[in-house]
Amino acid sequence: MFAMFDRVNPRLFCAEPVQRCNLSECRAACCLHGVWIDVKEAQDILRNAGRIQAHMPPGLQDPSQWFDERRDEDEHSLSGVVVHSAVLDAPEHYGGTACVFLRSDAKCALQVAADAAGEHPWRFKPYYCILHPLDIDENGRITLDATDLMLEEPGSCLRPAERPIPLAETFEPELRYLLGEKAYQEVLRRSRKTE
Repeated sequence: MFAMFDRVNPRLFCAEPVQRCNLSECRAACCLHGVWIDVKEAQDILRNAGRIQAHMPPGLQDPSQWFDERRDEDEHSLSGVVVHSAVLDAPEHYGGTACVFLRSDAKCALQVAADAAGEHPWRFKPYYCILHPLDIDENGRITLDATDLMLEEPGSCLRPAERPIPLAETFEPELRYLLGEKAYQEVLRRSRKTE
């Protein structure tokens, strides 16, 4: 049986007056600093470069441009080691920089490539991109933290809502994908009990 407290912070069983941003309004402000990518995910992206290149921003089809030299240990990643996507100057984007995979239509080239190939849109998407704006707590569980700070940030992925909404509903796509259907249904059931 799903040990929900091992994978999900109890906060996600709550309802809060927050909602997701709208891509047409925020223009992927969250892609400002790029993303940490597990080395296994990066290798998969490079193995599938031929499927991704046509969807990359102009001038960025060369896979050798997709990652920078940063590398770090990460106990929550698949292999325990992460690399970083390249971050480019982008005066037209929120904050003046953007992830190498961000297209001018504010969509992720990795997601567009997977969709075009008839696969799940998150097939090539790095774990931390899928997770965002959720986070991992000190016990390795999926959570949402620093809501007040995110609501104050103009480029945040969260916006105030008029009424409390169960966080399990707000983050349904992410939780369903990361936890699987059975575990997601249990989180949803638990969150509805606490309303």
